[in-house]
Amino acid sequence: MKIKLFTVPNLLTSMNLLCGAVGVVVALTRGALSGAFAFMAAAAAFDFFDGFAARLLRQSSPIGGELDSLADDISFGLLPSVILYVLYGRMPALWMPAGTGAEIAAFGVFVVAVFAALRLAKFNIDDTQHTEFCGLPSPAAALLCGSLGLLAECNGLTMPREAVLLVAVLVAALMISPIRMFSLKFEGFGWKGNELRYAFLLLCVVLLATLQVRAIPVVLVAYVAISTLRWWILRKTDE
Repeated sequence: MKIKLFTVPNLLTSMNLLCGAVGVVVALTRGALSGAFAFMAAAAAFDFFDGFAARLLRQSSPIGGELDSLADDISFGLLPSVILYVLYGRMPALWMPAGTGAEIAAFGVFVVAVFAALRLAKFNIDDTQHTEFCGLPSPAAALLCGSLGLLAECNGLTMPREAVLLVAVLVAALMISPIRMFSLKFEGFGWKGNELRYAFLLLCVVLLATLQVRAIPVVLVAYVAISTLRWWILRKTDE
């Protein structure tokens, strides 16, 4: 079996992984959470375009799918965990006393990396996620975590360490939850069949125009809330 490693989609996926790895170094060695978020955003762009290129060039392959998951766990599993880890160290405690216990508790944020790997492994063998997702997609989960570091560094966001840990646990749980999350992959460009997608994109534009960078976590929380409501309504309809 001949395996072709260096295709355009695989090179784009490799750039996704490289951005994630550099983002980890930037966060840990320089403490630059806004820079780490920028690398995460770049990784998300490469993650979008590798699939687009694979379909356009008809270069989809099993190795491309495996490489994509490996890259995603670095960029959207390890990197957001590292951002939360650095953020935890900068934030005040609400009730958690300082000392060894608090330092050990900081490693709890890496539950995001572990559950991102579980979510990606499940995605690879789940045939029901072609038009929608089961659980929160790892890029969305990562951008939600990363945006907190961005806002803390650029907008003075302050939150207790306990809240940082809670965010990590909630995001991890959402990634492996049974909630069906809608995809932004359009079925053509017509209104029919894409009503929710167009409405959500309009909401994103309004929020970004009014809140600017602060809109990022709001948009992602809205995505989870709308998807959860849609999933609940569909379940009730099917009963």
